[in-house]
Amino acid sequence: MSPNLRIALRFLTAKRRAMIMSLSCIVLGVGLFVVTQATTSGFEQFFIRTILGTNGAIRIEDKIQDTLRSMEAAGGGSGSSFQISMREGRRYVEGIEEPKLLAAALRRFPNVKGISEVLQGPVVVRSAFKGESARVYGIELENHLRVSDLGDQIILGDLADFRASPTGILIGKVLADRLQVSVGESLVIEAGDQRRRYRISAIYETGVSDIDRLRIYVAMGEARSLLKKPTGASFMQLSLFDNDWAVQDAMHMQEVLRHSAASWQEREKTWLEVFRALRLSSAITVSVFTLIAGLAMFNTLAMIVMEKTKEIAILRSMGYTRRDVTRIFLWQAVIVLLIGTTLGALMGAGVTHLISSVPIRIRGIFATDSFVVAWSIWHYVAAITTAVVMVMVASIVPAKRAAKLEPGDVIRGTAQ
Repeated sequence: MSPNLRIALRFLTAKRRAMIMSLSCIVLGVGLFVVTQATTSGFEQFFIRTILGTNGAIRIEDKIQDTLRSMEAAGGGSGSSFQISMREGRRYVEGIEEPKLLAAALRRFPNVKGISEVLQGPVVVRSAFKGESARVYGIELENHLRVSDLGDQIILGDLADFRASPTGILIGKVLADRLQVSVGESLVIEAGDQRRRYRISAIYETGVSDIDRLRIYVAMGEARSLLKKPTGASFMQLSLFDNDWAVQDAMHMQEVLRHSAASWQEREKTWLEVFRALRLSSAITVSVFTLIAGLAMFNTLAMIVMEKTKEIAILRSMGYTRRDVTRIFLWQAVIVLLIGTTLGALMGAGVTHLISSVPIRIRGIFATDSFVVAWSIWHYVAAITTAVVMVMVASIVPAKRAAKLEPGDVIRGTAQ
């Protein structure tokens, strides 16, 4: 152990209570920072998984047509031309006219993992008790399972029954509760002048209330017959190998295929901004504990400098340089930081583990029956970095002040 470190430990024991206060604030600051970031990030990531599992990474919809303002115009007799490109010059044609050709083109994009053709339309669904407005989603089941988590979202019934029965349907839990029906019972679906009876093959729950209340999945062939749309599709739902590239891929697809393409980041921009704001606000709030720890450290070291002026003068007389004295006081901050951040990280990990098992029922934007936490090393790095910066900055001033003390000034009583 170096002499500077030994002296620093001796000074620390002289202000034990004050150092314990600084240590406690560091532990609380680091621990709560980790816990709040783990919970807010956990809910955000769970929300993203829910969105990707229901609406896919990218949705391809309406066809883009150029109007006169965005078409190429020839100029003069020299053969020169120019392109006028204006956003308001685009016209969107609802739906996809050739879904098979579009799907073949989409498969050429290297990041595309799965493609599902979907045909949707408004309907009225009636049980023996009441009627509800809903939307029919015609799908080819195997393709849709590649772009969604529908298979994992089934809570009652079996997808095998849906595969085997042409008149089988999948409905959301919220809609099933409102209609007071269960698996195996029949419903009447009305679309325009069409009125047909279907049997519930399974009930799913995504946790997104608008989806669980409105969507009714039927086989694509049955949807075409019910909605009287023998060709085309409403949209194409895509899954990707790397979901983080959805924005770039969507822009590329839109330019190449001339169909509107919306990434999951664009569709859920509002909710993603809410989660980011929650993470930032919680980080700022719990960082107050670390700030208090820095102020407490500043106060403690300042008091040690005032009380240990004679000891500092003796050290300087023995040949200790100003740099040595500065290091002695900074070592005190480092010791408290090492102990505090270690205990704080352990506290954060322990509390995060306990919170992950706390029961809580949430339905609306996702479905969970317990707290969702995210384990990330970067939460600990951010917490420890915040503590180190605040405490070390607060320690520099009293350390520099101690280094400026001169033995002669201490003897004459003129030390400042």
